Amino acid sequence: MGFDFDHTLGIDNNLERVAFLRLLAELCAGGGEPLGTLASEIDRIDALLRLQRSGRYSIEEAVERFARERGARDPGAYPERYKHLALHSAEAFVVPVPGLSRALAALRSHGVAVAVLTNGWSPLQERKAALAGFEGPVVVSAAIGVQKPAKGAFEALARTLARAPDEVWYVGDDPVMDVAGAIAAGMHGIWLDARGSEYPADLPAPERIIHNLEELAGALPIARQE
Repeated sequence: MGFDFDHTLGIDNNLERVAFLRLLAELCAGGGEPLGTLASEIDRIDALLRLQRSGRYSIEEAVERFARERGARDPGAYPERYKHLALHSAEAFVVPVPGLSRALAALRSHGVAVAVLTNGWSPLQERKAALAGFEGPVVVSAAIGVQKPAKGAFEALARTLARAPDEVWYVGDDPVMDVAGAIAAGMHGIWLDARGSEYPADLPAPERIIHNLEELAGALPIARQE
């Protein structure tokens, strides 16, 4: 069984936004200038993170762009500083989704191999998974060079689990990135609908819908990997 991480196994409480804001404070202390009000800077940071998560920029490119636009003398010096800020803040921000430990214990008791497939950068995503209590392999898009919902990302997950795609169930909260992506790669999609949302009618339907991780126990006879 494969899992998305953010909003499926754990919540990071805008960790990366905060790291950018801390970097902004350092830039300004070094002579840089914000581009607007705090509210507008938050909007710009969130937009930049969306582009980075979509694959438009690597995290290094995103941070350099951010620093350059605010007048940094050496923008290339800031990506490592940003990574340090994010990684060393993670423990204070990341919390597991309720029921995660019980759900993982139930899967282990049935002999189900588990792994995370997540968009993001290394080593932050691995750190977040560890802080949430996940002990299995973590496949990160930046490390494999392909992002969900691309088929290649899910193929990397199947290789990690040493299973054929049609033997893998994938759990995630995003209908496009997680469920439709997994189904297109030949996997079984489980939608984690923690908010009582409506699943998009134009996407392939998930094979199971759960509202919390503890409901995974009901899928165990199907998801079991013998």
